[in-house]
Amino acid sequence: MLSTVLVQIVLALGAASAAAWIYLLIFRGGFWRVREETDPALAGSTPSVAAVVPARNEEAVVGRAIESLVKQEYAGPYHVFLVDDHSSDQTIKTAGVHERLTVLQAGPMPAGWTGKLWAVSEGLKRAMALAPDYILLTDADIVHSQATITRLLARAQTGNFDLVSWMVKLRCETLAERALIPAFVLFFFMLYPPSWIASPRRRTAGAAGGCMLIRRTALERIGGVEAIRSEVIDDCALARLVKAHGSIWLGATHTAQSIRAYDTFSEIARMISRSAFTQLRHSGLLLAGTLIGMALIYVLPPLLLFTGDSRAIAFGLTTWALMTISYLPILRFYSRSFVWAPALPLIAIFYLGTTLQSAFNYWSGKGGQWKGRIQDARR
Repeated sequence: MLSTVLVQIVLALGAASAAAWIYLLIFRGGFWRVREETDPALAGSTPSVAAVVPARNEEAVVGRAIESLVKQEYAGPYHVFLVDDHSSDQTIKTAGVHERLTVLQAGPMPAGWTGKLWAVSEGLKRAMALAPDYILLTDADIVHSQATITRLLARAQTGNFDLVSWMVKLRCETLAERALIPAFVLFFFMLYPPSWIASPRRRTAGAAGGCMLIRRTALERIGGVEAIRSEVIDDCALARLVKAHGSIWLGATHTAQSIRAYDTFSEIARMISRSAFTQLRHSGLLLAGTLIGMALIYVLPPLLLFTGDSRAIAFGLTTWALMTISYLPILRFYSRSFVWAPALPLIAIFYLGTTLQSAFNYWSGKGGQWKGRIQDARR
């Protein structure tokens, strides 16, 4: 049995955990209600669009991604620019040939740029020469439905948004993906609630870099991608700049999907640790606060069941139930069994570990690695 003082501490922590989940479920913009919204209709004109796709060693996926882009059922002026970022595989050959496609080779990357943004900027040089009304920024692993351009334009024009973005459906086939990917999306929306992003009354700004449609004039107004050239989390950095001068929107979709495979738990861990500490602005205090907060919110509730105190157990069961409820919509979105929902505390522990690894990588000077490049390393 716990001592009286320890019982009071445990009860206080249990009450704090329960209060945190009540806040998250009711007052955090409904982030957990992940669903695909009904599209407005595209009315009137068909604006011109240029798609820019950076690619580095994407032989395994780029062919399907480019095929989905050049086959868009869109009647307006539209062209795709694929920028090869010094690939050492058959990326260019696999991309194929099409009248809607121009393949470019990125020049040597200047100091102060991340590789992806440099490749994007190289594509934008050619794309801007066409003076498109909108630019689609998408990745080489994203397979789009034939209506992607039409749907995004309809959303942008109906809501008068300068930037619209989709969190595409991530691949969820291997055991590691089934266990961890839905939670990755849940945590992303917890940080960036879509309803807050779209609200002019909120400062929250975020986007999903796999699929972003931006008005050309809005991109020019913020100084182009050069304004964020050193950003590792470039999509959210872009969203912040755009929202400072206009309006943005973020949603989720089934119809654009990432086909990038993460076959093992270690591969997902490396993907997360590349930028987790960047998200915390390399702050030890924010790291400590994040670890404490996630432990309180996710890890504590099941532990309360082993205290032997009926009140603590009640807090634990109630909070674990609220946590489970929050996870159900994203599991449904990913067609995953609801039996995964109670496992969220274990999944959160995995994410805590990758966040710590991200910090250690930064402090040790290793940084995160992507496609053979080191990014976000401490200097």
